[in-house]
Amino acid sequence: MKVVILAGGLGTRLMEETETRPKPMVEIGGRPILWHIMKIYAHHGFREFCVALGYKGDVIKGYFATYSLHDGAMSVDLGQRTIQYHGREVDDWKIDLVSTGLDTPTGSRVKRLAPWLGNERFMLTYGDGVGDIDLRQLLDFHQRHGRLATVTAVRPPARFGGISFDGDLVREFTEKPQVGEGWINGGFMVLEPGVLDYIAPSGNVLESDTLEQLAADGQLAAYRHEGFWQCMDTLRDLRTLGALWAGGNAPWRVWPASEGV
Repeated sequence: MKVVILAGGLGTRLMEETETRPKPMVEIGGRPILWHIMKIYAHHGFREFCVALGYKGDVIKGYFATYSLHDGAMSVDLGQRTIQYHGREVDDWKIDLVSTGLDTPTGSRVKRLAPWLGNERFMLTYGDGVGDIDLRQLLDFHQRHGRLATVTAVRPPARFGGISFDGDLVREFTEKPQVGEGWINGGFMVLEPGVLDYIAPSGNVLESDTLEQLAADGQLAAYRHEGFWQCMDTLRDLRTLGALWAGGNAPWRVWPASEGV
């Protein structure tokens, strides 16, 4: 099953860091948050990724094109024209890096990935949020409810809009939840291929167009995650995540030391 990661936005609220790189490449503990997100998925057995690129997408392409250079040592034999890597981290990931346009709305970015996804179920998340979500439980929840889409609902900071429920289905999206009581879309979604039929090739916003319509049709389930979740929307968020990682208290680090830093 492929994992779609939306990584094409401008990151305007984090301009201190995004003038020279896209937000998913802003680092926590010396690693891009995109890497952290992929490590979460890989730990649960999802190792095929399709990354929707936009703003400064070449930076993300360059990172993975030179991935083997980021760790360990290397020996270069100029005469033999060979390079040997030593002690480098090995991640058995397969990654499609697809340019989906500079100003393309989120839903339309997903639509443009259709040739890469085939007619199969896929996961989807944003390139700026981490959490200790059990992705296998999320998938089981999605399969039990039999809807076209499942979104992970998380406890929000007060500045976000919220979700109200009808059992395990989404009834509607609300403007501002009460602190500690509301829920928001935290990403980490599971989508059936039929969701692509809800998306126009251009001008479609995933959140306000696609998900709203799925909810109206009774086709959007909500997996409530009571654990840790945090997006990296502002410089303050970045500092919070960085401090957790530096202190060895990063709840989203669900992978053991044997799986990498």
